[in-house]
Amino acid sequence: MADLDDLRDGTDFSGASAPAAGFHLKGQSGQDWGMRARLSRVFDPADGKTLMLAFDHGYFQGPTSGLENLERSILPLVPQADALMCTRGALRTTIPAENGKGIVLRASGGPSVLKELSDEEIAVSIDDAVRLDAAALAVQVFIGGDNETKSVKNLTTLVDQGQRTGIPVLAVTAVGRDMVRDARYFRLATRISAELGAAFVKTYYVEDGFETVTSSCPVPIVIAGGKKVEEKEALRISYQAIQEGAAGVDMGRNVFQSEHPAAMLSAIRGVVHDGLTPAEAYELFQSLSH
Repeated sequence: MADLDDLRDGTDFSGASAPAAGFHLKGQSGQDWGMRARLSRVFDPADGKTLMLAFDHGYFQGPTSGLENLERSILPLVPQADALMCTRGALRTTIPAENGKGIVLRASGGPSVLKELSDEEIAVSIDDAVRLDAAALAVQVFIGGDNETKSVKNLTTLVDQGQRTGIPVLAVTAVGRDMVRDARYFRLATRISAELGAAFVKTYYVEDGFETVTSSCPVPIVIAGGKKVEEKEALRISYQAIQEGAAGVDMGRNVFQSEHPAAMLSAIRGVVHDGLTPAEAYELFQSLSH
């Protein structure tokens, strides 16, 4: 078996992985029909990209800024997103069943912001995910964290259950406060997630070497929006990530905490699906903000 002797960092990350013939997402052409059908509700088959709207923050943060009232803040944004990342509670109480979007269901949870966040358990049964017609299940993976092995077990358990029912799993890479957010770490976290069965991975953009993260991960990568930044910066990050191989953007706080959430979501959509530059997208944002 492999051991820890003579570990060497990879160096050849040239060339992006092309989607396999017959399906629009890399690494997924061998999946069952139901799995590919659900992935096609998250990623637009026309370009293999996705604009996800994340508002699952309440599962550990409570009513954070911008999500005090989901009906008021989120419902007007739903039409512009390709997929919605949310909890089953928010889905049942707030999102109309006829919304027509792919639902990426938050499936892990447990600790609040008052506790150690890596101590998560699986928080949704596969039966309930089927009842809710989830397009994917999202699970937090804490590579390098205090509960790394436990979180990886959560991932693999959901992958096994998802393979049986045709529901893909999104691995969400969580970064502890004391960890270095660099390409080397994200190559490690995303590759482990893909190797253990995640159909796609959500991770953070890094300025130096992000293309090595996307090229070394055999499944699609979607970037997390992270903390709220200025609109120009969020659009720049989105553009750079797509240019460097990301298959989409999952924005939350940079949308619902913007002074003009609908305009911001439209601008990000322009970057992801229409090839707008950051300057063009910001111009669109400004025009829609009046």
